[in-house]
Amino acid sequence: MNMKSYHKHYHLMLLPGVVLLIIFQVIPMFGIAIAFQDFKIGRGIWNSEWIGLENFIYLFEIRDSGIIFYNTVFIALCKIVAHLIVPLVFALMLNEVRIMAFKRWVQTVVYLPHFISWVILAGIVVDMLSLNGIVNQTLKAFGVEPIMFMASNAWFPAIVVGSDIWKEFGFAAIIYLAALAGINPALYEAAEIDGASRFQQLLYITLPSLATTVVLLATLSIGNILNAGFDQIFNLYNPLVYESGDIIDTFVYRVGLVQAQYGLATAVSLLKSAIGFVLIIISYALAYRYANYRIF
Repeated sequence: MNMKSYHKHYHLMLLPGVVLLIIFQVIPMFGIAIAFQDFKIGRGIWNSEWIGLENFIYLFEIRDSGIIFYNTVFIALCKIVAHLIVPLVFALMLNEVRIMAFKRWVQTVVYLPHFISWVILAGIVVDMLSLNGIVNQTLKAFGVEPIMFMASNAWFPAIVVGSDIWKEFGFAAIIYLAALAGINPALYEAAEIDGASRFQQLLYITLPSLATTVVLLATLSIGNILNAGFDQIFNLYNPLVYESGDIIDTFVYRVGLVQAQYGLATAVSLLKSAIGFVLIIISYALAYRYANYRIF
């Protein structure tokens, strides 16, 4: 088989994926024209009136626009920080377990929520935090008045971040466990001979060995600052917590699909995508500079 024929087989193998990518990702991009139109679904894209940047101007005139962007960035940043710290701590603790059967059992239990959809997990969270849920029943047993968690703007961001950690920290710890497995055991043996305690080994061997991984994950997370988790918040929030829980994606859904303001919704999505694109470029530049990571 010559090299030309060899490459042809690879190209044929890629063809179905490329076709699907063009149909569902490239062609729909022409729809961004709606962001610059007074779009009427009956007229279509070609016959709707062009209004330039009016949708973008109107976006920044809306009173809630600042709150929406703040909620998005705040929740996303809290998730990023939590997903850097909690999986790292869990991986370090799990790495110290010497009973392999117990270690595998713990890994299985904490990985499981990752594979459950937010439709199911949100129902579990709402049920647990309801007035008659297990959390309020426990508080009541200690003489604390029931709290309306799902109707409180003070509690809702913490619930979003906490439930997201519960779902993802076990799966996210896989990266740290893999990095821990790659540390040279001779370093620990030498440190033990020198009389280093387990804490000193953690401080001077384990953490410095994981520093590159932590920096890489932190820099790559910058591109997700405007992604606070639509599916999670959509299944958890309600009108009572719009002030603290409404994010860009839920706003786009409500304005575009519920209120049929397609031009405004497309303008918001386009603005978010443009900012996200810039952040991704910055994050990969930082990852290459500080962690020597590159994809091209």
